Amino acid sequence: MKIGDKVRFLSETGGGRVSGFKGKNIVLVEDEDGFEIPTLITDVVVVEADDYNIAKVHTSAVLGFKKSKPAASPAPADDVELEPADRPITFRPPVEERKGGDALAAYLAFVPIDIKAVTTTNFETYFVNDSNYYMRFTYLWAEGNSWKLRFTAEVEPNTKLFIEEFGKSDLNDMERVAVQVVAYKREKGFILKPAIDVQLRIDTVKFYKLHTFRENDFFETPAMLVTIVENDSSARPLVVDAKSLKQQMFGGKAPARKEEEKKDDSYVRRYDNQQSKGKAPQRRHGDELVVDLHADQLLDNLAGMSHTDILNHQLEVFRRTLEEHKKEKGCKIVFIHGKGEGVLRQAIIKELKYKYKSYTFQDASFQEYGYGATLVTIR
Repeated sequence: MKIGDKVRFLSETGGGRVSGFKGKNIVLVEDEDGFEIPTLITDVVVVEADDYNIAKVHTSAVLGFKKSKPAASPAPADDVELEPADRPITFRPPVEERKGGDALAAYLAFVPIDIKAVTTTNFETYFVNDSNYYMRFTYLWAEGNSWKLRFTAEVEPNTKLFIEEFGKSDLNDMERVAVQVVAYKREKGFILKPAIDVQLRIDTVKFYKLHTFRENDFFETPAMLVTIVENDSSARPLVVDAKSLKQQMFGGKAPARKEEEKKDDSYVRRYDNQQSKGKAPQRRHGDELVVDLHADQLLDNLAGMSHTDILNHQLEVFRRTLEEHKKEKGCKIVFIHGKGEGVLRQAIIKELKYKYKSYTFQDASFQEYGYGATLVTIR
């Protein structure tokens, strides 16, 4: 009998392995729970002799050394270690920040699945986070006077996240959408940003027009991007209502302003007094003169007038405005003509190309005026 042998008791049930000896007549039997039971050698019988390696392990236990698993002994099924390739990935690389990315920028992106069949294809909606901040956002559609949550998630810095796929049958339900955003950083200090709550009117007609979808930095295919926040400034509504714009331009009590800004008010007073005579309502917005060419802003009564009559009157106001400011080199004038079918816009561009060749023009800021305005610079 030696250390490591498997033995059983003769006078009672049970047994174990020999872990040591006390004197000539006592053997220490280690049971399955790890307890050592002193037993007379005559009361045990060897049922299985162990090899040298296992005996060596039990000897080291008797001497007080830390147990270690035999090299040749397989581990129990519960303790089997996974191969590196089978282990779940828990490591997350630190977020890479880019220069200038601490100014919040985020967009809704609408991407046609088949750009070659834009009139029939479905579209994918994405949230684009173009900043160094994490963003927790909600995406909602309007249902009458209430809102329905479509999606909510956290987006990592400088990434985009798929929201949903929709078809042409859904367009009527998404004319009004809202996006709410909270921005923050993880595991480091950051500049606190105000929460963002933006409501947008989506011009669903644009989903039928190929030129709506343009090359961009975020997708390999053309997409329509709608600004939520850019350079820390929340976006204004995508579609600007002419009456609301006029109310913002002329309604309410103006705050106190600097002396050099009072000169701008002369445009408002002058054209407010002459509006009944066919003058276009105008005012200054920063360094730009804003002229609203909507028919209901130029005429008190449209009864009896044809579309051609209205268009000619709008063009006459457009020409008169340019004539009045032709000596003001560098003057910037924004003409709000609306989207509609684009007839007035095309007529204005034709006038600028052939009658005012020295003037430069471009689309005005859609964040300020929507997609229905043209900026003209007097040269």
